[in-house]
Amino acid sequence: MNISLDYLNIKKHNGLYRNAGIPELVKFALARGEASLSDKGALVVNTGKYTGRSPKDRFIVRDETTENTVNWGEVCLPIGEDVFDKLYNKVVKYIEEKELFVFDGYVGAMEEYSMPIRVVCECAYQAMFSTQMFRRPTEEQLAKHIPEFNVISAPGFKADGVEDGVNSEAFVLMNFSKKIILIGGTAYSGEIKKSIFSVMNFLLPQKGVLPMHCSANIGDDGQTVVFFGLSGTGKTTLSTDPERKLIGDDEHGWCEDGVFNFEGGCYAKTIGLDKEKEKEIYNAIKFGAVLENVVVDENGVPDYKDGSLTENTRTAYPIEFIDNIKVSGTGNNPSKIIFLTADAFGIMPPVSKLTKEAAMYHFMSGYTSKVAGTERGITEPMITFSACFGEPFMLLNPAVYAKLLGEKIDKHDTEVYLVNTGWIGGVYGIGKRINLSYTRAMVTGIISGELGKVEYYEHPVFNLLIPKQCPGVPDEVLNPRELWEDKDAYDRKAFELADKFEENFSKFNNVPENILEAGLNKILV
Repeated sequence: MNISLDYLNIKKHNGLYRNAGIPELVKFALARGEASLSDKGALVVNTGKYTGRSPKDRFIVRDETTENTVNWGEVCLPIGEDVFDKLYNKVVKYIEEKELFVFDGYVGAMEEYSMPIRVVCECAYQAMFSTQMFRRPTEEQLAKHIPEFNVISAPGFKADGVEDGVNSEAFVLMNFSKKIILIGGTAYSGEIKKSIFSVMNFLLPQKGVLPMHCSANIGDDGQTVVFFGLSGTGKTTLSTDPERKLIGDDEHGWCEDGVFNFEGGCYAKTIGLDKEKEKEIYNAIKFGAVLENVVVDENGVPDYKDGSLTENTRTAYPIEFIDNIKVSGTGNNPSKIIFLTADAFGIMPPVSKLTKEAAMYHFMSGYTSKVAGTERGITEPMITFSACFGEPFMLLNPAVYAKLLGEKIDKHDTEVYLVNTGWIGGVYGIGKRINLSYTRAMVTGIISGELGKVEYYEHPVFNLLIPKQCPGVPDEVLNPRELWEDKDAYDRKAFELADKFEENFSKFNNVPENILEAGLNKILV
């Protein structure tokens, strides 16, 4: 089916392929030298210099649409319309001699909130990534498809940095008035995915929908559970449960009728991927999947332990590659919410229960550690606070999202838990990362309701309710202080972490006192 890109001012190119099939895109990628094949048939891509998101290279056009809505600051960096237009014209000129690969599809599994998108790619493998990552149209939908938002990705075009009004050769520019995302200089496909996520996070709250950086699954009993957390905290691993149907692994909306997945695929980290512990993800890496920056041998056999290219090795595959899924991509209003944090301090309990106010506090705080490779320059865990467990993608004031969360917890009587998938028994380098089997047992206890039946006690510094028992987990593992050889050192580090929480929370204005009090024990801190 022929289409015109004239409305994007793309009037010249060297061939246009719209919604090509996966076999065809694989052939293109191989013939053009973009990729190789793994022993199982997955497309193996090396994205070069950029193996993670480049947050200092993402800008939002500051204009009438965004001036008074975007939460401007270190995360949401502004540029003028003239900067966007100058780079846009350069990219259009650059692709005149290029073959272009177009994916037309949708974001949002619930029709009322679904957004038609178009992704125009210089590289065949990014078109394949987009095909597998977003929601694929039927023939009927494709015939009448009119994109509401457009992504143009040209990894081979490099900006002139400051001369072009940006920071480096790479750039991700978001223009809400023109409804265009312009990406250049970086071949990391995650920039495409997260840019679209950011657009949804900007638009949906205006419709009373809470956009969430979370995974979600549903049981046979209809109980929906969502897992919040930054990349590397275990969202994909923990939500991919053979006993429960996967709704989606990363991005969802919560509306009056329940939750819905934004995407049609999964984008999972593969560093240290274990065939036995994460068999659903392991088995999904086959023909039709994309492997980014995974080292393979001469026979195409991946070495998932090898992080020499990056710790942020990834695989993208359609959700249908997982056996147990909710085909509709929708679920009921959540009965349980699980916040995931990778605590590099070794202070947070492996599992704890939160009141609504504490949930809002920890949601706004978004405490975790950035793990190696998810962003350029991160080589070991680094403490961070990422509002709403996804601050780089949440373009509005965090209070907007927190208010929506609190309202929905109240309305649907949703229970909230905090699960630490990070370090116990000491700080990073001294303690150890908690055993995945224990974390799975805690999640099972939350979902089954068993953790609702046990006795709890309060953490002396953080107002967290810690269970005294959890089926499948030794009692001593549940008490973070007891796991430290030096208890005084634990106390000092706990106060140090509390100070960081308080310092971070000071940037929020007009926070209700009951939410502030729900976070820290003011008597001790």
